[in-house]
Amino acid sequence: QVQLVESGGGLVQAGGSLRLSCAASGDTDCISAMGWFRQAPGKERELVAAVSWNGQQSLYGDSVKGRFTISRDNTKNAVYLQMSSLRPEDTAVYYCVADPRMVVSKDSDYWGQGTQVTVSS
Repeated sequence: QVQLVESGGGLVQAGGSLRLSCAASGDTDCISAMGWFRQAPGKERELVAAVSWNGQQSLYGDSVKGRFTISRDNTKNAVYLQMSSLRPEDTAVYYCVADPRMVVSKDSDYWGQGTQVTVSS
């Protein structure tokens, strides 16, 4: 089993920045891909960003491209999401996700409890 714990959420004004962190523990050797999803009230959970096992490949949701950056540090079993130029529509609960497969998806095996990000206008 893998446990994921997010941190770094909070309230920020539009145009500001936040950095989310996610620490993995447990059977971390089984983890390959890691990423972030988010879910706003009344909306489906959507992929924000994902990163490959070695950190060399990443992908982003269209709405965050150019504003968010995902990274990981395998020595710390951690993944990060640097969010800049935040907009009110970025307001959501952000979930860290990990998967033994090469990609993350809504069906991924391991999820954090979520951290709230609120962007005020």
